[in-house]
Amino acid sequence: MKSFLDENFLLQNETSIRLYHDYAAKLPIIDYHCHLPVREIAEDINFKNLTQIWLYGDHYKWRAMRANGIDEGYISGDKSDYEKFQKWAETVPYTLRNPLFHWTHIELQRYFGIHELLNAESAERIYKTCNEKLQSKEYSVRNLLRKMNVEVVCTTDDPVDSLVYHKKIKADDFEIKVFPTFRPDNAMKSDDVSRFISYIEKLEKAIGKKISSYPDFLNSLKHRLDFFQEMGCSVSDHGLEQIYAENYTEEEINACFNKLINGRELSTDEKIKFSSAMLHVFATWDHEKGWVQQFHLGALRNNNSRLREAAGTDVGCDSIGDFSQARYLSTFFDRLDSTNQLTKTILYNLNPADNELMATMAGNFNDGFGHGKIQFGSAWWFLDQKDGMEKQLNALSNMGLISRFVGMVTDSRSFLSYPRHEYFRRILCNLFGTEIEKGELPNDLDWTGKIIKDICYYNAKNYFDW
Repeated sequence: MKSFLDENFLLQNETSIRLYHDYAAKLPIIDYHCHLPVREIAEDINFKNLTQIWLYGDHYKWRAMRANGIDEGYISGDKSDYEKFQKWAETVPYTLRNPLFHWTHIELQRYFGIHELLNAESAERIYKTCNEKLQSKEYSVRNLLRKMNVEVVCTTDDPVDSLVYHKKIKADDFEIKVFPTFRPDNAMKSDDVSRFISYIEKLEKAIGKKISSYPDFLNSLKHRLDFFQEMGCSVSDHGLEQIYAENYTEEEINACFNKLINGRELSTDEKIKFSSAMLHVFATWDHEKGWVQQFHLGALRNNNSRLREAAGTDVGCDSIGDFSQARYLSTFFDRLDSTNQLTKTILYNLNPADNELMATMAGNFNDGFGHGKIQFGSAWWFLDQKDGMEKQLNALSNMGLISRFVGMVTDSRSFLSYPRHEYFRRILCNLFGTEIEKGELPNDLDWTGKIIKDICYYNAKNYFDW
């Protein structure tokens, strides 16, 4: 019987072990999509305790605690940090076969050198040990990134963000590259008129000009896009239920914008047309800049209205959605491709039923412009676990070229999430190693090792031109 979480964790044979330790393990990390708070990197803070770095805002853990019958006061409520940690520790033994069980213990090992299982009995001891370490300079935010051999971090930023903390990081000449990512979703959300007007006001403040028309609106957003590029940004991102690609005219979109700024609701058709127009504009700008655009598709968000009212959005009440994806994706990409305005693109889906759909859609629009111009992105959110990663890797292998895949991202708000790259690398190496052992792939470790290194690091480095 193998030991839990030993040095060959998830590696089921000698070839997998060699591929991981000889080719993948020591490579730097390029995290081209995450939600790390950039202020905390800029100020190089030390977290006060393990709860603050590990549980604050972690909706994965919050969902598990609710499923385990933990009162909301210990989750998003006003209980003390230690009480919240104790309830998480009580929950951990019940997460067997959930990826949280793996992540929790691999993070305790890699960051704190703790090989003990977390449970109600060990909670106080582990909490005290980790808290003591977290106070040392070795455990400041920047040193945590260094500890995990991170080379690039791309945060997620709204066009109205000042990027003041990115400026500070840049001025500090921090050796790890920290770039903003342009995420303009709030500029295309027209379902709540008051929120849209509030966003216009924020945009006006950011550019120092009044916005009175749709052309003004676009010019203001383009101004912010240029500023983001000056700050090192070369990546955009969208988190949408689905792509929008309805036909529209400029007159219709001008009319939609005028209705919105005058406080009038749009019809359902008008909302879709407005989103379609904005999404197309953003995509053409990405192409003009030579940026990479990312689309995270398929989340049905904030399902529990009672918890949304009590705790806010993004508190662990999202789920996989079953939105129709193919037709709009095809129209959206073809519209851009037909005018030679389709930039490098990464597609992420949340519904595993869409894996093959996404992999084949990406293949429709690869055109010889670089390796893997249109990417089927890494397993995301509910799918970034062993089964989900294997399914994504298999779909990409069957429908495209896994050898050109740009690999894993954390998509996380936690500075303790970087072992997810290790988790991915172990799963990847075991997939290749097992097929070599079975005789389904040639026993050529030099070539296979190169492919492993490319997927884990070099493909992303070259794709983003960093």
